Amino acid sequence: MPWPSWDQAALACIAALLLSVIGLRLPDGRLRTASVPTLREFALVSGLYSIWRLARQLPFTHEAGAIDRGRAIDRLQLRLHLPSEIGLQHFVVHHDSLARLVNAYYATLHVPALLAFLVWLWIRHRDAYPHWRNGLVYVTLGCLIIRFVRVAPPRFIPELGFVDLSQRLGFQVYGDPGTGISDQYAAMPSIHVAWAAVVGLGVLCVARSPWRSLIVLHLPITMFVVAATGHHWWLDGIVALALLGIGLWGDALWRRSRSRASDRGAVEVLEAA
Repeated sequence: MPWPSWDQAALACIAALLLSVIGLRLPDGRLRTASVPTLREFALVSGLYSIWRLARQLPFTHEAGAIDRGRAIDRLQLRLHLPSEIGLQHFVVHHDSLARLVNAYYATLHVPALLAFLVWLWIRHRDAYPHWRNGLVYVTLGCLIIRFVRVAPPRFIPELGFVDLSQRLGFQVYGDPGTGISDQYAAMPSIHVAWAAVVGLGVLCVARSPWRSLIVLHLPITMFVVAATGHHWWLDGIVALALLGIGLWGDALWRRSRSRASDRGAVEVLEAA
């Protein structure tokens, strides 16, 4: 089943905003208290999703330098002594069931996992929701900006030993380059790893259940999957993690600054009284 398009998400955003306005006309009570904030948040998330899908489909008529930058990342990773994606990918390729599982994981889980996390956080941990929602916004924005520097994924450089696992299995996620829902020369950074980090680290920091360790595994599994399928370099994931860390750190600083300003304002009001 295809994911909603940008225009479908935009229509959902508008509909939610209109319903929230109607909700304001309801009498004070639990229905109004619960529905209006939820509809507004749904509108915000739908609007951001629409922007993301639209930005991912912006036409690029040139891929100049993308392959060379991919080769440069491979050389840099060798100098940094990072483990080779090739060995990992060849291991998966030689185990057909694992290869199909890895490919299906890459293609299907990253969006549902993120949506489930946001719904869970909104319902069970409303106080923590804005911080992680903002972290998601910042890391996604960073990924969209960096994508303007064209970087080819490993699967586009077969002379280095990489294969396109999705194509080999006849289960292509994006279609031919220049078609489909996503820009395939935007490997750096990995939006899959970015969103998996929001889910895994968010659950780790917020949840108190001992089962949270299972959800945290979504992050290392995703890093394994994006490398094994040939869709991303290790550095694509590392940069995504750094962007999320910067976004969360900046949001925490802003919240502390706003809290201190609010406290000073309350003190001034009391002194004036």
